[in-house]
Amino acid sequence: MLIRAFRIGDEAHLHQVFLSAVHGIAIRDYTPEQVNAWAPQIVDPALWADRMRGIAPFVVEHEGKPIAYADIQPSGYIDHFFVSALFARQGVGSKLMQRVHDEATLNGILVLTSNVSLTAQPFFKRWGFSIVEERQPVVRGVVIPNALMKKEL
Repeated sequence: MLIRAFRIGDEAHLHQVFLSAVHGIAIRDYTPEQVNAWAPQIVDPALWADRMRGIAPFVVEHEGKPIAYADIQPSGYIDHFFVSALFARQGVGSKLMQRVHDEATLNGILVLTSNVSLTAQPFFKRWGFSIVEERQPVVRGVVIPNALMKKEL
């Protein structure tokens, strides 16, 4: 398993990881309507590519194929953190979170924050994050509850 920097050309693979994570894992905590609003099967490839290039995530590869990704912004905000359903609960997320922490330390980031799904909250809590605020964001007309979580390093 390799963790590497994002490369141009990863975009479509990362969209598949995102879809797998939301439709295959988060479906346990959200309704089909919420999952479909959060992660529609069809998106504008150019908009998705711009988003991935903008957040410049770390990518976890297994046998040369992306299976997970996460980013950390200069502010300490983690915008995306997703593991393919096929690789859930196999330590991939922990390796990726360790990489995020290492990058934060390297760049002098003292606080990590993220808007975390109901599904991922237990994982983030195990990594020392705490809930700052429960939220009810509306995405494509559907409320998708999450929480702002924070960790001081």
